[in-house]
Amino acid sequence: MIVGAAVVIAWIALSLLAPVIAPFHPLEQHIGDRLQAPNETYLLGTDELGRDILSRVLYGGRITIPAGLAVIVINGIFGWLIGAIAGFVGGVWDEVMMRVTELFMAFPTIILAMAITAALGPDIRNAVIALVIVRWTDYARLTRGLIIEAKTAEYVDAARALGAKNPYLLFRTLLPNSVAPVVVFGSLDIGNAILLFAGLSFLGLGPEPSSPEWGRMISIGIHFFDQWWMWLFPGLAIATLVMAFNFIGDGLRDMLDPRTRG
Repeated sequence: MIVGAAVVIAWIALSLLAPVIAPFHPLEQHIGDRLQAPNETYLLGTDELGRDILSRVLYGGRITIPAGLAVIVINGIFGWLIGAIAGFVGGVWDEVMMRVTELFMAFPTIILAMAITAALGPDIRNAVIALVIVRWTDYARLTRGLIIEAKTAEYVDAARALGAKNPYLLFRTLLPNSVAPVVVFGSLDIGNAILLFAGLSFLGLGPEPSSPEWGRMISIGIHFFDQWWMWLFPGLAIATLVMAFNFIGDGLRDMLDPRTRG
């Protein structure tokens, strides 16, 4: 977990400091130096338009990291509330919400995200919206199961016997006890969100083509496969960030799960 946190903090710091430490602007073109291999001037080489790969990788973190975090936060809050209400209220509301959830889960995630992004138009905001629409279901199902299990616990019966009303039981008693599993799941899911966002960008459904987004850079790089630096370094950026978030998720699970603690 410590290693993962260190890598994530390093990427966040590099992204925030990109305007200071990047050798060039990410859109600055040096046509005479196009397709340069890594050298003293361009440490990670240049692309087909002579843009510095190092600068573009650093600036790419300013797009990919916030997009992945935004997807997880919105998904977590929305799915958390929907699942909690469905599990607590039960009956018709539970049946309707679970059927809607299963309808979304019936489609492959990336295919549904592609369809939504194509309908809304390819840009960063619409890619995030598409991923929110297709990924909230896991959080809803997780929270629903937690609430159904917890609402039969003795402490809930005790609170009800003391006169606690349903809103108090849900928002002050049950929901706080479901935070830890949702946080752990979200920390493990950040990597998936980053991969899906990069996948949409790779397919041309994310930021504009000139944007220094890692998935888009890999998409361009595969057309120049012999120039390995064009696709290798943004790919390594995605891989290291995803693995780091997975390490953090595993660490949080071990810390917050009573069965594995100690």
